[in-house]
Amino acid sequence: MKIGVIFYSTYGHLFGMAQAALNGLKKNGIEAELLRVEETLPEEVLEKMGALEAQKSFADVKKAEVENLTDYDGFIFAFPTRFGNMAGPFSNFIGATGQLWQTGALIGKPFGLITGSATQHSGQESTLITGMVPFIHHGMIFVGIPQSEQALFNSSSMEGGSVYGATTIAAGDGSRMPSETELSLAAVLAVRVGKIAEKLS
Repeated sequence: MKIGVIFYSTYGHLFGMAQAALNGLKKNGIEAELLRVEETLPEEVLEKMGALEAQKSFADVKKAEVENLTDYDGFIFAFPTRFGNMAGPFSNFIGATGQLWQTGALIGKPFGLITGSATQHSGQESTLITGMVPFIHHGMIFVGIPQSEQALFNSSSMEGGSVYGATTIAAGDGSRMPSETELSLAAVLAVRVGKIAEKLS
């Protein structure tokens, strides 16, 4: 039994959240593998955006391949929000899974979602809600974070996190990295997916 933790990250925030998910799974004795969805922007554009150095920090992570998704019993998918929706490179990756849909290869596999945005009000929940749609079309089983998780009730500081999935807030200039609370929720979600996958398998 193995969980695939598949992320797309521009500035490293979602890479950090995916690592927290991976670590949570491994600490609970659940086999997991970290995979990255390739960037589609050319290096010169990434350099102008100030994202090139961040990209180099996870360039050695194994590339996710659509045909290998059948190797996993459950998934954590991590991607940034773009205008309240899944970021384009990740959407392109999922859009290439038509053959898996035709054969029903992913039916019954649980999944959880992680996203991030610049501010608290930049469409995190709409990204999680719309982001689950293609996976539900695959017949997969959505897993969220129950409200029994007390970190969801924190109102003393700015934190990401939702019943629909784990989230992080990057700040307008990308300077804010995931907090301990946000990383812990990514791990909690991943462990839930892993335990449900174990029961299903």
